Amino acid sequence: MIQNLIYMNGYGIFVWLSFGITILVCATFYYKTYKTLKKYEKDFVKEINALSQSQRKIVLEKSKVATQLLASYNKSI
Repeated sequence: MIQNLIYMNGYGIFVWLSFGITILVCATFYYKTYKTLKKYEKDFVKEINALSQSQRKIVLEKSKVATQLLASYNKSI
């Protein structure tokens, strides 16, 4: 039963190889996207921290995302 699933009438090598390549490519794209997102978040937090206190307060009042990002970034430090 399991052998039939693995071999798939002789096409198993192509099917399992394509699944493996697809998973590898998706994992690579995920990793690169995650890494780029973290870089942009870090740059954004640096920009916010470079603002004066009054400008920072205005930005944080207007943007819920900036508030959450700054809060999560400060927790991780």
